[in-house]
Amino acid sequence: MLKTRVITAVILLLVFLGAIFYLPRTGWALFCGVVAVLAAWEWGAFLKFGATARIALGGVLGALILALIAFLPGMLGVGDGFAYQGWGVGRFLLVPSVLFWVVAVPFWLRYRWPLKSRALGLAVGLVVILPTWLALVQLRALGPWPLLAIMAVVWMADIAAYFSGRAFGKHKLAPNISPGKTWEGAVGAGVGVIIYGLVLRYTFPYYLDITAPLLVLGLVLLTAVSIIGDLFESLLKRQSGIKDSSQLLPGHGGVLDRIDSLTSTLPLVTLLWLAFQR
Repeated sequence: MLKTRVITAVILLLVFLGAIFYLPRTGWALFCGVVAVLAAWEWGAFLKFGATARIALGGVLGALILALIAFLPGMLGVGDGFAYQGWGVGRFLLVPSVLFWVVAVPFWLRYRWPLKSRALGLAVGLVVILPTWLALVQLRALGPWPLLAIMAVVWMADIAAYFSGRAFGKHKLAPNISPGKTWEGAVGAGVGVIIYGLVLRYTFPYYLDITAPLLVLGLVLLTAVSIIGDLFESLLKRQSGIKDSSQLLPGHGGVLDRIDSLTSTLPLVTLLWLAFQR
């Protein structure tokens, strides 16, 4: 099992780095579109769709993404003039996403609402997956290194939470949703992310030209939102009676299992960036 996980991780890393550094903007948008289509196919399992319906769900999202790339290249960061135009599509997709994660999901986790309605499930899936694709595409306009640095916030939170939870974890964070997560792990995630962010700020002040207190506040918010994203997918899997979103990635589960925290954090980062750009 460990060997399979390592091999899969290495392949995923090579493919991801190759795409983010060497694909042109349109190619990157299409690459992320494939990831979004696979995530939509997996989302159909949460709604208990059959095989044909799940394929159709991915196909519809893929068609929507292709239409956005074809007709709104400037707003996506595929064309020129993005810094100003990006707000146009961003406010329609990113604002609902941020409101969903920051306002609705904490209550969703508290009361553990089930996705009984397929119409609601489709709407939630759209709010979860499409803005994540948009955020990946728009943040790529900053360049590959800044996008990696932003994504590394989530990775750092996961790593710090794992080690601090194993070392000090005693108090369960959400025992009815994800029994392995602890408050100590969450605090460790926040500390790890703050240290990471402050190191970046003083190493690359050009990219993080904000005060340290404001940066720390933002990093704490991102850490909390990343944990919320992780817990939300865990809740959906538990309610659906499945362990992983799929078996597409041997040893790692599915695409949604790998991007669960990114679905909640990347839209927030992108929205804040676009707002400041305006």
